[in-house]
Amino acid sequence: MSGDGRTATRRIGTRSGEGSPPAPPRGVFILFAVACGAAVANVYFSQPLLVTMGHDLAMSPALVGSVVTLTHVGYGLGLFFLVPLGDVANRRRLIVAQLLLLVAALVAVSVARTAAVLLAGMAATGLLAVVTQTLVAFAASLAPPTGRGRVVGLVTSGVVIGILLARTASGLMADLAGWRSVYLASASLTALLALVLYRVLPRHSDAASATLRYGQLLRSTITLFARERLLRLRALFGLLIFAAFSTLWSSIALPLSEAPYFLSHSAIGALGLIGVVGALAATAAGRLNDRGHSRRTTGIALTLLAASWLPLAFTRSSLWALVVGVILLDLAVQAVHVTNQTLIYTLHPDAGSRLIGGYMVFYSIGSATGAIAATSLYTVAGWGAVCALGAAFSCLGLALWAFTRHGTPAPAAHVTSQSEARAVSLNVER
Repeated sequence: MSGDGRTATRRIGTRSGEGSPPAPPRGVFILFAVACGAAVANVYFSQPLLVTMGHDLAMSPALVGSVVTLTHVGYGLGLFFLVPLGDVANRRRLIVAQLLLLVAALVAVSVARTAAVLLAGMAATGLLAVVTQTLVAFAASLAPPTGRGRVVGLVTSGVVIGILLARTASGLMADLAGWRSVYLASASLTALLALVLYRVLPRHSDAASATLRYGQLLRSTITLFARERLLRLRALFGLLIFAAFSTLWSSIALPLSEAPYFLSHSAIGALGLIGVVGALAATAAGRLNDRGHSRRTTGIALTLLAASWLPLAFTRSSLWALVVGVILLDLAVQAVHVTNQTLIYTLHPDAGSRLIGGYMVFYSIGSATGAIAATSLYTVAGWGAVCALGAAFSCLGLALWAFTRHGTPAPAAHVTSQSEARAVSLNVER
């Protein structure tokens, strides 16, 4: 990216802000972060609860495993089929509607008395939890262009904290009041957030400027990927970093529950508290991107990601090595993720929901690949092989950055005004 995107970002920042409504106060963006964390946590609550759910509903082990699978399948479908609606609908109404439907899905899970109802509720929960990405796109659209990276970083930190603390919170609540209490509490929180967001979110919506039929909307998402090299490249970065992320977090409970540690589920879940330190990287990466250092931030973060697997390889002999590795890995993943989202949104602000939704599909593919490969590999080859797999994903990302860092154009360098941005976006949609 020539000039690390500095010139293009400044050009857009000075011109696209003309005539735009003032940016909301920081407290509104903090609310975005809270809502994102609460919504995405629903995808991960079930992981420490599977055994208890299975016993309660007399489910076979294979059927219990499908709880997580269906939740993630629902989330992946929502990324492609629901998130793009943010570019043609009033985002405020869309977000509130999705949150209220999510409340209904969570209540259905909490009162499920059969496996069929539970599985349907979990699939619906995953589908509707993609409101997280609609919130990210809305926050990016409301942010001033010169501070967009910081806003995306702040909101993304909420997503990270939600993912990492979901397992810890659900395990503790289940121990105190049963697994159903987790989903009842989440339904109550989600309903409260829907009410607050309805009252707080701006009533105007620039996203509704495009008038597309639903089929055209979905096709235009694919067209954006076909036309934008930067989008394809950043999507590949997203796939690889989240494959590495999932390689660790989907399998770390296995060595920690065995000799020499024999840690409890609660103790293993508390590891997520350490990972929250990595969320601090989200805001820092956003600031660096606003200053035009996206290329350098990506390279340093991918180097740290590859290096994190060295201490992680010593997990069986040192918990301190595990702590260092977790912090490095989470910090690196979030730095790249925030940079990715900030850059791709700048390509076509009027297609922000489609850009972020399409990018997150690659996130889901990477997460699923890492989880399946890591758990399977641990069974046949042990923890060392899992670390080698994570290092391979990380090194592939670093190699991709090294080979492409001088050949990618600055994001949206051809867009010099808001009206021009809209014209380009509409041309892509058609």
